Amino acid sequence: MLSNLVRQRVQFLLNAISRALGALGLTPNMLTLIGFFAMCGIGVVLAFGNFALGGVLIIAAGIFDALDGSLARLTNRVTKFGAFLDSTTDRFAEGALYLGIMYWYLQRGMTFVAYLVFLTLLGSLMVSYARARAEGIGVEMKEGLMTRFERIALLVIGLLLTAALGDASILIVLAILAVFTNLTAVQRMWLVYRATR
Repeated sequence: MLSNLVRQRVQFLLNAISRALGALGLTPNMLTLIGFFAMCGIGVVLAFGNFALGGVLIIAAGIFDALDGSLARLTNRVTKFGAFLDSTTDRFAEGALYLGIMYWYLQRGMTFVAYLVFLTLLGSLMVSYARARAEGIGVEMKEGLMTRFERIALLVIGLLLTAALGDASILIVLAILAVFTNLTAVQRMWLVYRATR
């Protein structure tokens, strides 16, 4: 997956930052919660229509999403609850971003955007749920066209491009996400079917 490729390229940098944060007394769960609350704040930024700024802030806040796992591995603090907390707050954080976008457009009477956001969130949740259920029956499932990293990366691109292209870029990205997140969930269903035949 694209997320694994990026992580391999920058892992040495993540480890260095994680060691520094660990020396300050921060724990992996603290980083998870800092990243979560930062994403909720970015949702407010998006609700006021500051899309390009929101895109930049998502990149900054996303660092914490990578650092918590690195810090956990480096400090031998990998726990089941930590993994659970990380996954659960990721879902809430993603929802906060889309809620902010939806609020902005609903205030301007563009109600069709709510359908795009709903389909995107449904697909995003089902992608994660499909993986969780697959692993619950003993099937490792990390494959997929539109995993969380790809979803957030595409969203950031759409937000940043609003500075040059206006609303068209984010609406196009939402349409793509609405389709491909759900296709990814179906893809994972098919992969689990093949693995369990």
